[in-house]
Amino acid sequence: MSIHATSGQTIYALSSAPGRAGVAVIRVSGALAGHVVEVLTGGLPRPRYAALRQFFRPGADEAIDEGLVLWMPAPGTFTGEDVAELQVHGGRAVVQAMLAAIGTIDGCRLADPGEFARRAFAAGKIDLTEAEGIADLIDAETEAQRVQALRQAAGGLSELYEGWRADLIGALALVEAAIDFSDEADVSSSSMVRAGVVVETLHAALAQHLDDGHRGEILREGFRVVLAGAPNVGKSSLLNRLARRDAAIVSEEAGTTRDVIEVRLDLDGLPIIVTDTAGLRDTAHAVEREGIRRTLLRAEEADLIVWIEDASLPAGERPPILAQRAADTIIVWNKADLFEGAGGTVGTEEALPISVKTGWNVDQLIKRIADAARVRIAPREEPVVTQARHRQHLEACLRHLEMFNRDEADDLAELRAEELRLAANALGRITGRVDVEDVLDAVFARFCIGK
Repeated sequence: MSIHATSGQTIYALSSAPGRAGVAVIRVSGALAGHVVEVLTGGLPRPRYAALRQFFRPGADEAIDEGLVLWMPAPGTFTGEDVAELQVHGGRAVVQAMLAAIGTIDGCRLADPGEFARRAFAAGKIDLTEAEGIADLIDAETEAQRVQALRQAAGGLSELYEGWRADLIGALALVEAAIDFSDEADVSSSSMVRAGVVVETLHAALAQHLDDGHRGEILREGFRVVLAGAPNVGKSSLLNRLARRDAAIVSEEAGTTRDVIEVRLDLDGLPIIVTDTAGLRDTAHAVEREGIRRTLLRAEEADLIVWIEDASLPAGERPPILAQRAADTIIVWNKADLFEGAGGTVGTEEALPISVKTGWNVDQLIKRIADAARVRIAPREEPVVTQARHRQHLEACLRHLEMFNRDEADDLAELRAEELRLAANALGRITGRVDVEDVLDAVFARFCIGK
């Protein structure tokens, strides 16, 4: 559903989580926000001070509930409009009665998903990267995701990209000056040289920013770990032990797992997605072959592969993907409890012996997984790319800067100016300064209703 454009209508929604709770927060934004408070409570409280009030049904002397009212007049609000927050008891009946009461007031309607944030964007209170940071903050499941999202919501990416955009506009002004004063060779040449220095510096910074191993995007989505190996080596049992629940079916029958099964974990504040996969073997069964195909595909896309073998059996043939991804692979020998002492060397290679059955050494495997994830995605002080949309526009900007450097002939100054203009526009699309109508619905539709 397309989000309504800011139309002057007053919107309202439950901003706290739905369901039974101690307190529910209903947010109202628009020109009639103050009128809503007056109708429901009989008067406006002091701006920006919480006031205890009874809430009544419009036109009736019937109380719905008693709670707190916060009245915040424009423009110093999140949306830039008049805003009211009504805090009531969080029972479903109370919330439904409050929403129904507001809905009877002319000029008020329920908000669409993300409409409060979109109005904040339209009012210049936030830009698109900050809006996306707010959405990620709401969705954050681990400490590392919270830290990254908070930095973005606070304007970390905006400041970086707007600074680069300002530099590009400055370089563009120099190139246009060179065009305007082309009959004065010294002025024209000096301006082009100065513009070239700016572009060269920015090109290096942009290339370094993009060469990040996709750490921000992986942190936002989750570090993907694939459990792979032959049938019956303990992959599903290991997944269940990591998840601390029966997430996968465990059976002595080979080929039980035929589709990928995922669980999301929080390891030391890092988001880890562990995937159990079909055992790799030669089989004539079409469904199992499809499961094996998916296993190999997931292994290629994984950030880390945990290859599991049965320590009580001779080592089997390993797929070529392990040699190709050796730096991103942990070799595990399971069923080490079958050996006396359960701590001796198992096998002839550097592998981690564990016992999924007893839990022996599983904590060491968890530590290795967390360490690998920390190297790849632990939050850094400097801003990082967090969205595929950002990366697409940054790469476009980089291409235009490279075209600027390639077209160095004096008679191509107008074309070089256009490359800088396109590069600046690419950065502007990230923050929402230019040509963003096609992405607004997609960005704000991610939000829950009431934000």
